Amino acid sequence: MAAPTFAPYISFPGNAEDAFRYYAEVFGGELQVMHYGDFSTEGFPFQPPEGAVAHAELHGGRVTLTGGDAVGPELPDLHSDVYSFLLALGDVAAARALIDTLIDGGGQEAMPFDLAPWGDHYGQVTDRFGVLWAVMVPGDHGPSAQGGDAAETA
Repeated sequence: MAAPTFAPYISFPGNAEDAFRYYAEVFGGELQVMHYGDFSTEGFPFQPPEGAVAHAELHGGRVTLTGGDAVGPELPDLHSDVYSFLLALGDVAAARALIDTLIDGGGQEAMPFDLAPWGDHYGQVTDRFGVLWAVMVPGDHGPSAQGGDAAETA
C-alpha cells in the first residue's frame, strides 16, 4: 500500500496557468497543465471558460501543488490570513532568498522574516496571486536554546 500524500489544491480565479508557471520558476519541479479544451466537457454541469485550466500539478521541486481555474459563477478571492502554506528550509540564507523572490515577483511581506520567540526563523509573504506563504528555518529548541542548563530537568 502506498503511503498517503498531501498536496494542497488551489482554485484560482481564472489565472491558474499564470500562477503555476510562476510557482514552477520559484520552486522548481515538473509542471503539468491540462485545459478543459483538452477533453470533452459534454455532460458537465457547467461550461468552462475558454482556455480554463482543468487541472495543474507541480511536483518534484520544493513543493507539491495542485489546482485549476474556478468555474463557478463566483470567483474565489485567495487573499486570506486564515490559512498559509508553510515551507521549512534548511538555512536562513535560502529562506531569505525565497522570501525576496516572492516579494520581487509582486508579493507583499505579511510578517517580517526574523528570529521568532519560539526559536525558529519565521516570516510570511502573500504572493501576487493572493496565496500566503509562511517560511521558516527550524531553530535549536533544546534546553540550551531556551537559556536553560542541559542538566536541568523540569
